[in-house]
Amino acid sequence: MDKNKITIIGIAGGTGSGKTTVVRKIVEALPPHFVAVVPLDSYYNDTTGMTDEERHAINFDHPDAFDWKLLHKQINDLREGKPIEQPTYSYIKCNRLPETVHVEPKPVIIIEGIMTLLNKKLRELMDLKIFVDCDSDERLIRNIQRDTIDRGRTVSMVVDRYLAVLKPMHEQFIEPTKRYADLIIPQGGENAKGVGILCKYIEGIIPSNE
Repeated sequence: MDKNKITIIGIAGGTGSGKTTVVRKIVEALPPHFVAVVPLDSYYNDTTGMTDEERHAINFDHPDAFDWKLLHKQINDLREGKPIEQPTYSYIKCNRLPETVHVEPKPVIIIEGIMTLLNKKLRELMDLKIFVDCDSDERLIRNIQRDTIDRGRTVSMVVDRYLAVLKPMHEQFIEPTKRYADLIIPQGGENAKGVGILCKYIEGIIPSNE
């Protein structure tokens, strides 16, 4: 694929802000098999050399938890028209799994994750930078709903983690990246008009001869 025909979009925002919903609506608005989604969560560091205790002490909401070098290389490869083997990560094992996901270059590449706009070198690869904004109370409620159902945590565990880790990390590292965004979508994925305008814009910037 011609690299000049590849559009790279970065979508950032706090945990529970509605990033996944926004990504899904973009994918649905574009032609089938037109988009490759690269989740930041797949690029946590390889922790093979660590003990179980060290692994479970990792702060997954800190920039140091991510393998930015590998992510940058693989996004650059996709932009150059080369396929990648995207890593997979297990929250249970706190380490990468042996399996990878084969990702072919597509006309639109979406990088999605809490700190997608934090890394300068990664931002420089992006054609469009989006920050999905959402009220902190809404994000906490969504975290409670998700973590109690999907991750087996109690409400008090989720709230304690939110206050001790998520909130301070959000304020220190995620919220400031809003200034790098070309477009901020308030109310997250519930903002039908905002997401609709975004989808129309993306349709307009992708090459028409695809």
